[in-house]
Amino acid sequence: MRGPNAVDFWRGFALATIFVDHIPGIFLERYTFRHYSLSDAAELFVLLAGVALRYVCNSLAKEPPGAAVYRLAGRALTIYFAQLVITALAIALLAGAAKALEQPYILQWNNAAAVFEDPADAHIGLALLRYQLGFFDILPLYVVLMAMGPTIAIIDRYASRALLPLSFGLYLYTLATGLNLPTWPVEGEWYFSPFAWQFIFVLGFALAGPRGWSSWPPRVKKVLFWLAGAQVFLGAGLALAGVSPDPASLPSPKLFFVFDKTYLSPARLIHALALACFFVGAFKYIDRLIPRLTQYLAMLGRNSLNVFCAASLLSLLGQIVRYAFNGRIEMDVVMILVGWSSMGLVAWLSEWRKRHAVARAGRAAATRSGADSRASHSPWPWRSPWRCPAATFWRRESRRPRAAPGRRRWRGPPPPAIRRPRRSRPRRPCPMSRRR
Repeated sequence: MRGPNAVDFWRGFALATIFVDHIPGIFLERYTFRHYSLSDAAELFVLLAGVALRYVCNSLAKEPPGAAVYRLAGRALTIYFAQLVITALAIALLAGAAKALEQPYILQWNNAAAVFEDPADAHIGLALLRYQLGFFDILPLYVVLMAMGPTIAIIDRYASRALLPLSFGLYLYTLATGLNLPTWPVEGEWYFSPFAWQFIFVLGFALAGPRGWSSWPPRVKKVLFWLAGAQVFLGAGLALAGVSPDPASLPSPKLFFVFDKTYLSPARLIHALALACFFVGAFKYIDRLIPRLTQYLAMLGRNSLNVFCAASLLSLLGQIVRYAFNGRIEMDVVMILVGWSSMGLVAWLSEWRKRHAVARAGRAAATRSGADSRASHSPWPWRSPWRCPAATFWRRESRRPRAAPGRRRWRGPPPPAIRRPRRSRPRRPCPMSRRR
């Protein structure tokens, strides 16, 4: 497994923050950075997902385009199945809590009423991703973005300079028109418009490329780090002061000026990029001061999909427990510790499974190579004479050169070579050696 790095660390930080933010009212939720900035962990998570897509495309750079499309499409399908599984488990958790606590209105939490009132249409909507539970709407966005992954990879391979302009054009068109996907059977729109959020995803993909952050000189990175820090503190001041533009006094299109999360307004986008730049520059200092925390969060980031699914279910369980115990602060502390510990356990089990699979594959390869080396030193034309099938024997016999007609074919080992004695000839004196 790779060691801790800035991308994995801040991805794990975003996952830990999302777990706390998805339990409304918990005491630590008021201290997460979404209350002190114009953006939150969702922008950071999607930006780093674009960086992860770049790493996957780099590993497939020497493969044909079909292999890259197959790999990325398989990744999108995996995330889709994960969304279906955690949604089904969330519905079961809500139903079990309603029966255990004898509170039927729990079935209406997190936009889940349609599942129990109109289950046929609701399950069709869940399968089509047109119906989403509250706090379970980030993975559907991730599914759509990863479904765009093959197109992004193909454009980057054959026309890399056109990728950012195309993505930026779609982002501007979305802000101008309010383009979004509708929901069904509950009327409404997606909480995250994929047509707007694809831009920060592509930005992460581009910043991790050969002409991205790694190719910039250190002096430029240092200047950007301090500018990003100033932007972060400015956004924190605006968030703490509660400054927000009034939509009634803004010109059209209003999405260019408001601090809207659904359409990723420019103010949120700029602040998210500044926050990411500041975080990347601060990673080396955090790694130097708190190495254990760095290793833990980097482990969460390396196994982001499994950890995110576990965090989503744990946050819903935290909502139920907090309701059952009337929001006591000691239960909040226990939930946070248990939740973060469980996320770490899921990440550790995921890495243990990968290490076990790699070790097993290595042992199998060593066994095959040892068997092949033993077979190569065998005097037989096959690995063992008692395991040679008749078809293989017949194939080998048919490849031997046939004897001339009328002559018996030699079946045994080749006869030893007969060396005939050389005829002795009298030695003649060299004419040049004669004395004159």
